[in-house]
Amino acid sequence: MKSINTLTIVLLSVLIVGVTSAQEDDHHQPNIIFIFADDWGYGDLSLHGNTWLETPNLDKMASEGTDFLYFTVNSPVCSPSRAAVMSGQFPARNSIHRHFDSIDKNALRGMPDWLDPSIPMLPRLLQDAGYKTGHFGKWHLGGGPGAPTEDAYGYDEYATFNGSATSKIKPQGLASVDHTVDFIKRHKDETFFVNLWLHETHLPHFPLNKYLEQFEDLDEQRQVYASVIAEGDEGVGRVLKLLKELGIDQNTLVIFSSDNGPENTRGKSAWYHNGRVRDTQNDMTGLGGYFSVGETAGMKGQKRSLYSGGVRVPFIVRWPGVVPQGKVDRTSVITAVDLLPTFLEVAGVELPESFHPDGESVLSALQGRRFEREKPIFWEWKGPKKHSFDKSSKQYNWPHLGIRQGRWKLMTNLQLQRTELYDLVGDWAEAKDVSSDRPQIVQELLAKLERWKSTLPLEPAKSTLSKARKQR
Repeated sequence: MKSINTLTIVLLSVLIVGVTSAQEDDHHQPNIIFIFADDWGYGDLSLHGNTWLETPNLDKMASEGTDFLYFTVNSPVCSPSRAAVMSGQFPARNSIHRHFDSIDKNALRGMPDWLDPSIPMLPRLLQDAGYKTGHFGKWHLGGGPGAPTEDAYGYDEYATFNGSATSKIKPQGLASVDHTVDFIKRHKDETFFVNLWLHETHLPHFPLNKYLEQFEDLDEQRQVYASVIAEGDEGVGRVLKLLKELGIDQNTLVIFSSDNGPENTRGKSAWYHNGRVRDTQNDMTGLGGYFSVGETAGMKGQKRSLYSGGVRVPFIVRWPGVVPQGKVDRTSVITAVDLLPTFLEVAGVELPESFHPDGESVLSALQGRRFEREKPIFWEWKGPKKHSFDKSSKQYNWPHLGIRQGRWKLMTNLQLQRTELYDLVGDWAEAKDVSSDRPQIVQELLAKLERWKSTLPLEPAKSTLSKARKQR
């Protein structure tokens, strides 16, 4: 009898271990899809209170996951914001101060000609861990003679615009989604990581007739913008629907966000194209900034501003069985450089021993547990002194450095002479400067900001300069 009981215990132990191992295997290396929209404002979502835009697929995604209210990117423009995601480092550490442009403009800005592929890269780290990796959509991480192609960063497959010419697609339409869908179908039985970087809502706008008809009751500006938003939302819906059809949504982490706040609206005389609509993905030149009427939900600043309207963006996370459903997270302070360490922890991948990212893993927050941020968030932005497009908002473009620690956010100019301080607990709109009431906090944060600034490189690495630039 004793031997039978012993045998029973052993068998039960084996069974329990087997079940536990199977459960661990199910979530050890989930698929990861990161959807990065372009110039999509925090207020450009129905679930964030917008009354004229329609985002049914993103609303549904939030109902099946968690909407994180206090996520920020690390730059108010695209290239440095995207570099932060790829590298887990604040973009200034790689001398990326603004968006990549021509060789001459990059040189004038003290920037490299491309993001250095030799540093630890999110896709390469996942690729080395057995993930199939893909990048589809916008690139904008540099180019020119001698520039590395996308596979140098760790991608098995890619199809991009604003990237290399080796696998080029058009920005208009949902070509990036088409490639993503195809990639997922072919690798559904493997573990994969996908960057899906949408064009919406970046200029120029390419509204489709079917959406224009849907929003014909709106004025011209809103009609076009709502059409572009609707197309981007449809792309997200296609991906989520596919995951369910393939039976892999339970083991797939999906995140939707945007690279910075909404673009500034410009008059009809500023880059206003005569072409109005398109019936296919291949026609028309698109519409200009007159239709850039994205919203920040009342926050100060837009694209090109370190105020909240320029860097606080949507962040919706879905992972059935892991991420709480229908939750709105109003406490977790998350930023873009956190994605690399978070994705690696999700995948069970160790950080390289010598690599210390600026971000920290926020997996506990994604799981619905309490997350207390330990590292400060830094911003650096060497934008133009004046904004040439929107005279009403140029006052919001003066901050070039910023730091957030705890509840406090301080912004200053490059000389550390002009400062503003905001208590983000209850004032995310940054409506009240409290620097005069908290001089000690100002001095403490300025000191930390100055120490951080002193660690930044004075010039880009020579390996990131094009041959044409080296020869000048």
